[in-house]
Amino acid sequence: MKLANKVAVVTGGAQGFGLGIVERFAEEGAKLMIVDVQGDAAAIAAQRFAHAQSLSADVSKDAGWRSIVEATLAAFGRIDCVVNNAGVSHRNQPMLDVNEAEFDRVYAVNVKSIYLSACHCVPVFRKQGGGNFVQIASTAGVRPRPGLTWYNGSKGAVIVTSRSMAAELAKDNIRVNVINPVAGETPLLATFMGEDTPEKRAQFRASIPMGRLSTPRDIANAALFLASDDAEFITGACLEVDGGRCV
Repeated sequence: MKLANKVAVVTGGAQGFGLGIVERFAEEGAKLMIVDVQGDAAAIAAQRFAHAQSLSADVSKDAGWRSIVEATLAAFGRIDCVVNNAGVSHRNQPMLDVNEAEFDRVYAVNVKSIYLSACHCVPVFRKQGGGNFVQIASTAGVRPRPGLTWYNGSKGAVIVTSRSMAAELAKDNIRVNVINPVAGETPLLATFMGEDTPEKRAQFRASIPMGRLSTPRDIANAALFLASDDAEFITGACLEVDGGRCV
């Protein structure tokens, strides 16, 4: 059991990659706080696991992160890993067609949430003597696609910010690593494609050398490794889980 007696917070944990990570972590013995703006879905997910609780929270707000940390400490007494998985995108379209409200939402959820998680979780990790962040970024931050310019930029910010965090926090025994998934079978897929058609799916698959989209299990297996003690000397890493997309 790679995560026995470990406590993990997973944001966006009610569906998609987040739910896949929750399932994999539970298999390996983790105690889980499943966080999602869709509170009912998070509660349903938590009922499936012996040592899981759920919380409805907006990760783009300071109050959201305060409630996440307070609830997790009250339930489990500590936090060992934070998986910053929650994310949003604007629809695939010309960059000047994205309005200001959409831009602000993308950066608030994808980037500001990283800042807020650090503000609230780093003090807990320091007090405990260590901890780790697993940030779910995207191949979009490494090899961007046209039509997703502002989303691409937000994921690039996650990558660089996380690597800087890793350098600054290493002395505190706090690890920070990044997973860059290629597009997968998640609720965001149609947004990335602009429209969900067989032709668009074929186009996306054709850009991946291994010939398929990612799955929640693919991302969960990578997150498990980075969250576990098997990766105790790994920080600042960016792991592409992409079937060769970024080669």
